[in-house]
Amino acid sequence: MKQAEEIERIIDTVGKTLQTQLSPTERSRLHQALIKSLDNPEGGIRPETKQVTILLSDLRGFTALSEHYQPDIIIEILNFYFSRMCEIIFRFGGTIDKFMGDSIMALFGLSEQRDDDLERAIACAVEMQRSMQSINSENIQHGHPRLFMGIGINTGQVVAGNLGSELHHEYTVIGDEVNLASRIEAYSLRGQILLSEHSRELAKEYIECEKPNQVLVKGKQTPVKLYELISTNRPRFLEVPRVESRKSPRIEVDFPLTFQTLKNKTVSETSYAGRAIDLSYYGLQARLPIELQTLSDIRITLYTSMMSEQSSHIYAKILDNEQNGEDWLCRMEFTGIDEAGQSAIKQYIDQAVSRR
Repeated sequence: MKQAEEIERIIDTVGKTLQTQLSPTERSRLHQALIKSLDNPEGGIRPETKQVTILLSDLRGFTALSEHYQPDIIIEILNFYFSRMCEIIFRFGGTIDKFMGDSIMALFGLSEQRDDDLERAIACAVEMQRSMQSINSENIQHGHPRLFMGIGINTGQVVAGNLGSELHHEYTVIGDEVNLASRIEAYSLRGQILLSEHSRELAKEYIECEKPNQVLVKGKQTPVKLYELISTNRPRFLEVPRVESRKSPRIEVDFPLTFQTLKNKTVSETSYAGRAIDLSYYGLQARLPIELQTLSDIRITLYTSMMSEQSSHIYAKILDNEQNGEDWLCRMEFTGIDEAGQSAIKQYIDQAVSRR
């Protein structure tokens, strides 16, 4: 019997022994513990090289949101989100390697390599994005903010084994392919699923993607091609939900802003001045004094009467930029903005559109 089937049999047996039906969360926790136990028997195992598909997800702008809510509310929001994501990942046969803040690292092919590891990882990612609508509906009902997630997927050889010391260790995977998956995820916008060139090549017969975007990533001397997933046909047709920012009206504006670049989620002390010239619900275009790398992150401060002092700080990701005289025209998408700021921008745009 395959290991995955054996694990499910054990879980069902536990439920019958306890004379109760295990909840999805309880099944997820037991599933995870059994996989770790089977992969890491008493006495430990030697490190080994494995072919896996790595799925990394991260909430866009969650660091900024955390500044506006009490710690107990943040934990409640995260636990609800993690619970839903775990259920989906385990349903598709993935193994959760770790949680890192608001990020999830899941592996397909760790405990048992199968021909459909990548297929299941891609379908899992689509279902994760599709589930965000119901998650946000419940968040709104409880007065919590909406969440937006980006996902990166890569397939390749990793080293699996115990990492740590006698006091604390964990069974995990390391290697260049893990690092690349992390870099890919960092470039994803909210609602996006990005695939590495290798993953896309392996799955090209049953997926549809946008044209590749070439970016420079740390640790690579040449640009890396990233593919935005549109849909997959396996195990059934699944389409990535349309990103909201592409459905928003846009208006011409003219107001000042300042911005600071981010590196490893740390805001630079150097501040630059620019002007916003085009605004939508979820992003803007600005005239800036310096060139910014595509898909890099910045924090902007808008100086306009529609924004309160508390809501004026917005995190954004650079979509593209082109030189225009001595300045750069830069298009960006918001990745972190509080509810008050989002509401103020929407109201401002709606009023402008109604006056046309």
